Amino acid sequence: MQRGLLEVLILAVPAGLLGTWIVLRGLAFFSHAVGTAAFPGLVLADGLGFAAPLGAFAAAILFTAGNAALGRGREEGRDSVVALVLVGCLAAGVILASDVFGSGANVETLLFGSLLLIDGSDIVLAAIAAVATLVASGLVGGRWLAHGFDPGAGQVSRWERRLLDALLLGLIALATTATLSVVGALLVSSLFVVPAATVRLFAKRMASWQLASVLLVAAEGTVGLWLSVKTDAPPGATIACVAGAIFALAALARALSRVPRGAVAVAAAAVVLALLAAGCGSSGSGSDGKLDVVATTTQIGDWVREVGGGAVSVDQVLQPNTDPHEYEPRPSDVEAAASAKLVFANGDNLDSWIGQIVSDGGSDAEIVDLGAAVPERLPGESSGAEASKHDPHWWHDPRNAEAAVREIARKLAAADPSKKRLFERNGAAYLAKLRTLDAGIAGCIDTIPVSQRKLVTDHDAFGYFANRYGIDVIGAVIPSQTTQAQPSAKDVSELIGLIEREGVKAVFPESSLSAKVADAIARQTGASADYTLYGDTLGPADSDGATYLGMEAANADAMVRGFSDGRHGCHLKP
Repeated sequence: MQRGLLEVLILAVPAGLLGTWIVLRGLAFFSHAVGTAAFPGLVLADGLGFAAPLGAFAAAILFTAGNAALGRGREEGRDSVVALVLVGCLAAGVILASDVFGSGANVETLLFGSLLLIDGSDIVLAAIAAVATLVASGLVGGRWLAHGFDPGAGQVSRWERRLLDALLLGLIALATTATLSVVGALLVSSLFVVPAATVRLFAKRMASWQLASVLLVAAEGTVGLWLSVKTDAPPGATIACVAGAIFALAALARALSRVPRGAVAVAAAAVVLALLAAGCGSSGSGSDGKLDVVATTTQIGDWVREVGGGAVSVDQVLQPNTDPHEYEPRPSDVEAAASAKLVFANGDNLDSWIGQIVSDGGSDAEIVDLGAAVPERLPGESSGAEASKHDPHWWHDPRNAEAAVREIARKLAAADPSKKRLFERNGAAYLAKLRTLDAGIAGCIDTIPVSQRKLVTDHDAFGYFANRYGIDVIGAVIPSQTTQAQPSAKDVSELIGLIEREGVKAVFPESSLSAKVADAIARQTGASADYTLYGDTLGPADSDGATYLGMEAANADAMVRGFSDGRHGCHLKP
């Protein structure tokens, strides 16, 4: 939280100063577009393994250069040129993410910001942007001002005007890159445009406009960060909402300037009190002597609750039907990690963000990587540390779940020896249920001829399930182990042809993903899309997949029904 606040206060300088030039010069669309156009740079950086800000800044500079080359310094038609180059950048990013890197690039956080996961390098980049903006404003601010009010001023040569424009656009690119960690590529306008536009409603002089814009960015960032803690909302989106709300109130105040001041003051006070009431509240009490534990995924949370029983207080980071590939940390997650004794993680890069959360929370909790030592790996995959390079959905093999439950019981007993017998007893009871589940699923699948066990899912999440029970994985709508991929037209066309050649009877959507593409493929091929699987996450409390045992039993039932055209089912009682 301290680093996040420091980041916001530093970025207030370039955002506030550059925001005034952006509004004055009509560059609002450009400033938003340059952040969004950083997308291919983010994909390259993450896919190739170098610093994300470096990739984003390179993409922003190329975007700026492309606009300058196509626009040739002309003011008219600027937005059309920006839109043209932006489309090219976004298309390149999608192709890189889906076809080049197989969607391994972790760009979700970078698109929407993750203020709670910043580190020292982000603060340094923000400071560089702030110093560069201050120096440039001091040296050429007067010329930018003159050019803003009179673009055709005779005392400024064409080349000097181009250099001034290039310097301004380059600074916007640098500052936008620094802002990605706060609000992400899609919300940069909330820091650069909205505060400056708000102050513009009342400012009469440039100096006061700039100073007030800097102060407003700092205030909105601070309030947004505070509200994100009180409401447990993503910080970047909360800051953007605060900026938008303040602009709306300012515009309303200006429109009501002729209304008696007393009425306006009463209305403003009511709004402020309402915001404070919404933000205030209890942040939660302690766990009454229970062992505080964090579980990253829904499956692990279920296992820890089964083994720990009433002796453990479990904070589960991911909630039902939440895609772990698109997770953004919330303030409550950092707070939970700060007081936890143990943190149980899936590993295999599915929840790689947990290490940063524990570090940011100032916790000395032990992070237990349950995927590091699972006994059953897919053919061609290795165990141990190298397993992080492979399929992270190991829990779909109940034998791996057994190993994870044993490790959970062992770690809980070591953390609280007084409850060792309880943990061992609960663990043994649950292990018996897992073995029963495993045998039951095997029996159900065996009722389907091997030639009919042809599986097509939303994404490659069921390799372990298929390997355990002798199912042939034909393909996936998203041919990747992460849901961040986008299926290309070629992928879909090849999958349709494969489904038709293999006589696949069902395409299985997943509960946490949109079923539109799966439904379209099913309609075109004549296959069914009526049976939904639980892939990355458990289902809601009232669903068949609310627990791990229920999830796997429901998956087995759905597959048997899909493979048999609905003639058979798998009636297991978890």
